[in-house]
Amino acid sequence: MYTGRILSIGMNCDGKPFVAYRVSSRSFPNRQCLKFDNRASIVPKEGFEKDIFENTYITYNCIRIVKDMAIVSNGSHTDVIADKIALGMNIKDAIAYSLLTLDYEKDDYHTPRIAGVVTSTNKKDDYICYVGIANDEKLLVDKIPYGEAVFISTYGSQFYDSVDFDAKTAEDAAKFIFDGGIFANYKKAVTAGAAVFDGEWNIGNFNP
Repeated sequence: MYTGRILSIGMNCDGKPFVAYRVSSRSFPNRQCLKFDNRASIVPKEGFEKDIFENTYITYNCIRIVKDMAIVSNGSHTDVIADKIALGMNIKDAIAYSLLTLDYEKDDYHTPRIAGVVTSTNKKDDYICYVGIANDEKLLVDKIPYGEAVFISTYGSQFYDSVDFDAKTAEDAAKFIFDGGIFANYKKAVTAGAAVFDGEWNIGNFNP
């Protein structure tokens, strides 16, 4: 089954907040995930930099860490959400604003935009997690219950699904969303990145 880009978010099997993201691609497979101190980025592999002139949507920050929160998405709206949160906007509104403003991608597939934000705390009263999607028919932002993990994809069901996210570290999380558990059923995986909170946000990546 091909479901396109995938993000997962919530709390992992260790009860730690996490975000994870996978590029699955039929048209532009020559990409990699690079990790930095407070972000992970999807960029073309060396020698394929000109691909960006064929499709401007293929390079972006897929993960950003802002304040005590991790943001994950499949496009430039990662930065829009991060900027709005940095300015004091609440999580739900920041996701909704970015999805409403940028809308689905204007490519041949009307690729939906997907996004999520989770706080670093595992205290139930303070924990916040949201996931959203904008396609050519709807815009939806859902709150994810404490203790749960979910995933959503660009060409999948268009609603989030629950998942047992059995990965404890950021590197393990990137590998898990690439080809572990239920994600092994989804085709054309290209690269992946993740962040897990364990006293601080740690970012990992997986480039096969």
